[in-house]
Amino acid sequence: MASYLITGAAGFIGSHLAHALVARGEQVRGLDNFETGLRSNLADIVDQIDLREADLRDADAVRSACEGVDFVLHQGALPSVPRSVKEPRPSHETNIDGTFNVLEGARAAGVKRVVYAASSSAYGNQPGFPRVETMAPQPISPYAVQKLNGELYMQSYWRVYGLETVCLRYFNIFGPRQVPDSPYSGVMARFILQMLQGERPVIFGDGEQGRDFTYIDNVVAANLLSVQAPATSVAGRVFNIACGERHTLNETYDILATLLGFMHPSIHGPDREGDVRDSLADISAARKALNYAPQVGFEEGLRRTVAWYHDEFAR
Repeated sequence: MASYLITGAAGFIGSHLAHALVARGEQVRGLDNFETGLRSNLADIVDQIDLREADLRDADAVRSACEGVDFVLHQGALPSVPRSVKEPRPSHETNIDGTFNVLEGARAAGVKRVVYAASSSAYGNQPGFPRVETMAPQPISPYAVQKLNGELYMQSYWRVYGLETVCLRYFNIFGPRQVPDSPYSGVMARFILQMLQGERPVIFGDGEQGRDFTYIDNVVAANLLSVQAPATSVAGRVFNIACGERHTLNETYDILATLLGFMHPSIHGPDREGDVRDSLADISAARKALNYAPQVGFEEGLRRTVAWYHDEFAR
């Protein structure tokens, strides 16, 4: 039995990782300040994990949380491109200083490996698809810069201190438990909730921007594979985690509307500052080094997600 620390454990991704590890019988410690994470996400397993309320910016609390842990799954962040554009300082402090605290805590505690939630936003709007890890990053938003900074720190701690690190560049994750009613919510969750409430969602831009939408189960699998893979294959490296498919927002809207029986067209608004126009991942490196393969495809993921939100929010 291994022991894991999940930062951001009450968040969308962190809570799915916690459930998966508990189901495997692993020892799980969670760290969250509950600024964006929800206690309800862990309600059914809270008595089976060591859940600590603390902020990533609290170096002492992070160091304590790393003690006695084999692996750290660093999911904690202050997410959202629009949030980072509007208020860059809190995002900077959480996403950069917080990541530094995780690395220092892991190094002091003798943690075996840190798996870091990186972001495909690092690629920016440069030409060339699919995105390959060897491309030079061109981040646009403060959030993208912050997540890229975390990658560089991870690689530095592997090269300088020998702390094994793996960076996973997530592409447009969606699924159950994603917060749907925040101005910074992911597009999928926001569309679904608005349709359930009879509201017409707003698509920012013309809707032909494409995304490599990735169902949450695929991300969970990638994290667990990153822990198991040999260091010679993965330490200090960055991997795209996606499905390797491009779907437009207009296409996504139409599928969701069909699944929900929503008969109204979308509303189009202006482009959002800092948004990346298109994303599409080359996942061949993850396939080779991690033995990663998407477990749930786009449309099946949409069906599962719609069913969960219908159960949670339809009244």
